Amino acid sequence: MNIHLLKFFLYAGLLVIVMQSPAVQAADQQFNDPLSLTTAIQLAEKNDPWLLGNQSKQRSLESLAIAADQLPDPKISVGVMGLAADSFDFSQEGMTQLKLGVSQMFPRGDTRQLSQKRLNTLAQQYPYQRQNRTAELNVKVSQLWLSVFQAQESIRLIEQDRELFEYLVDVAEASYTTVTGNTRQQDLIRAQLELTRLDDRLTALQQNKEQAMQQLSEFINDYRPDMSGHVGADNNHTKQAVSQQLPSIKPLDQSLIESQDIDKNHLYRQFAHHPAIKAVQQRIEAEHVGVELARQKYKPAWGVNAAYGYRADANNGLNRADLFSVGVTFDVPLFTKNRQDQTLKAAVSSAEAIETEQDLLLRKMIASFQTEQSNLLRLYQRQALYKQQLLPQMSEQAEASLTAYTNDDGDFAEVVRARIAELNAQIDALKINVDIEKTTIKLNYLLMTNPEQVVTIAMENSND
Repeated sequence: MNIHLLKFFLYAGLLVIVMQSPAVQAADQQFNDPLSLTTAIQLAEKNDPWLLGNQSKQRSLESLAIAADQLPDPKISVGVMGLAADSFDFSQEGMTQLKLGVSQMFPRGDTRQLSQKRLNTLAQQYPYQRQNRTAELNVKVSQLWLSVFQAQESIRLIEQDRELFEYLVDVAEASYTTVTGNTRQQDLIRAQLELTRLDDRLTALQQNKEQAMQQLSEFINDYRPDMSGHVGADNNHTKQAVSQQLPSIKPLDQSLIESQDIDKNHLYRQFAHHPAIKAVQQRIEAEHVGVELARQKYKPAWGVNAAYGYRADANNGLNRADLFSVGVTFDVPLFTKNRQDQTLKAAVSSAEAIETEQDLLLRKMIASFQTEQSNLLRLYQRQALYKQQLLPQMSEQAEASLTAYTNDDGDFAEVVRARIAELNAQIDALKINVDIEKTTIKLNYLLMTNPEQVVTIAMENSND
């Protein structure tokens, strides 16, 4: 047998064995499986570079805090003093000496300790920022996932009814071509027109699904290169379908959400534990330390210096004693009007600005809660109306019109209108169910103290 042909069969056999290996099959199965909401959130948290950057910022401030508590580097000076300019003879003059000096400065008051405390306080805001970022990721990814789900299930509903409309078109054509048929040409055109409009709706929904999936891929795909420099395309989920079951998100505080009269002070206390507010509170605390740091500028900065002077013996053999000197230096902050006073005012104003930022954020959160709460309560009312009355009535109307037309006692146009109305009602009901979950997630974000509380799946709802 030809050696090249033998190698070909060996490589082909090896490839078949590799493709049938459990690891490869598991990877293919994972990609082909529908993307669940839980998996999408886990991928988003794993692939978010913002979280890594935030950790680096925290480590940077913590390192600066260690450095801020250290004394300034001492200064060393070496020089020759009193050297005779006519001969440059080191032993000619009695005052000639080789001087070695050292000096150490001490910052004003508690500047070192306060600087370290301020930086450590600022560093403590980053864990809260990461918690808030993770919660925001959960909200964003959930909203996009639910948008994909809504488009996907709307497509499924339309495709199910499209078979019925195709049947109605066939019935209309058959009735129109017979002598005894009661179908008019305009009925046939109407059926074909509705079928075309369904195709257009399918195209539009497919476009919406693809757009939402592309936006979702920004968070769930890992675009970082591997060791070989290739971007991992095997993490591309843009063409993957999502689960066909609508997850039921558990509200964090159902009684608070359903309350008709909520005390704003209670909401202030509730939102005070939110990671976004806690991050701002750390900045406020750091600014208050900054005010104390500015007050230290009214205190003097101290310095200690010492020097040792070596003198050579005189030319006549007289022994000369070496010299030692020590001293203390300090500045006197006398003119504080345009320096220390203004620095203190700036620190106080900066702290007040951050406190204003916290108040604005709390107001925004309260307004968002009230808006989403009102929206959710209305969605509950609409959901009950559709489930208990509208959908059953639409179904009965569609069945009655079709039965009447089959018995030559109804209008074909009425059959089409009834089926279109039923389909629209089903799609509207689906949107209401999805909007309830979206709104619940938004409310959970506002009420949470831990990112894991934002999307807590209580159970899987049926699409029907």
